[in-house]
Amino acid sequence: MTTAGALRAALRRVTADLSPAYFAMVMATGIVSTAAYLLGMAWLAYGLFAINVVAYCVLWILYVTRAIEHPGRMVADLFHHTHGAGFFTTVAATCVLGAQFILLLGDYRAASALWVLGLVLWVGVTYTVFTGLTIKEDKPPIERGISSTWLLAVVATQSVALLSCQLASYFGPYRLATNFFALSMWLWGGMLYIWMISLIFYRYTFFRFSPFDLTPPYWINMGAMAISSFTGAQLIENTPHAPFLSSTLPFLKGFTVFYWVTGTWWLPMLAILAVWRHIFRRFPFSYDPLYWGAVFPLGMYTASTLAVGESMNLPFLEPFPHYFFYVALAAWTAAFVGLLRTIAKFRL
Repeated sequence: MTTAGALRAALRRVTADLSPAYFAMVMATGIVSTAAYLLGMAWLAYGLFAINVVAYCVLWILYVTRAIEHPGRMVADLFHHTHGAGFFTTVAATCVLGAQFILLLGDYRAASALWVLGLVLWVGVTYTVFTGLTIKEDKPPIERGISSTWLLAVVATQSVALLSCQLASYFGPYRLATNFFALSMWLWGGMLYIWMISLIFYRYTFFRFSPFDLTPPYWINMGAMAISSFTGAQLIENTPHAPFLSSTLPFLKGFTVFYWVTGTWWLPMLAILAVWRHIFRRFPFSYDPLYWGAVFPLGMYTASTLAVGESMNLPFLEPFPHYFFYVALAAWTAAFVGLLRTIAKFRL
């Protein structure tokens, strides 16, 4: 077999069962990089940014290859109750990377291009996944069909809102409209969270629960609220440039605190469940691409707490992220080492 043939065969094998949620790696790396920069660790932030750009490009190559080589599996995942929501990671990853281009390079053109792509992906994934799940005839019972992965739809929505906030001033004459769009997406993301977390909480408390049910994305219960509070903090920062935001400032601050407190409530609860899963029920640790879905919320909680404290002048919140960041960094390092070991075992 030629080298090209061997490479294509290898790509076919790699992409056959590629998780739809693998772009969570870009989400996680991007937000840990952002948190590092906000905490004054520029060298780490730029290093993670470089990794993120490479990872984003490689993942798109793998996803396009999968769409070409395994279209049936791709479509099946798209309309699967537990896998379909994983495609929302493409939206969030695109917007998180765009935010990095602004924060680290001041490159608004690249960020604008990623914002357009993120918005197109958001529309496509949102209406494809939820229409498909609505009209399909074969549907699982709620205890098998609902999971925290669904909250990736909230994260994707809020990531579009967040990048819109950060680009509003760059869009000049469209600044007001962009801020209004960001506010609308922020509110819609909050409503979507209320719908979904109600079902998820119902599933947690009224159906049999096993360690296997606690897949890593259950941390998104907290992460969806963390990015919502981060976006709220950015909207508060934008009020001087958008009069209609100034008129809603008490509302913005109230809901930003509401989101942040909800995420904070989930933090110890999720830690307790993790102890129950891995220590009391002895569920083994092994690399799974879904673990990136647990890293992202830890990094986002760090960044959002910093943003909320700064935007609302709450200095007593500032010390906590300086320590919590190392939890997020340790989780990212563990996931990255697991990825490298998986790659090392692969043979053409």
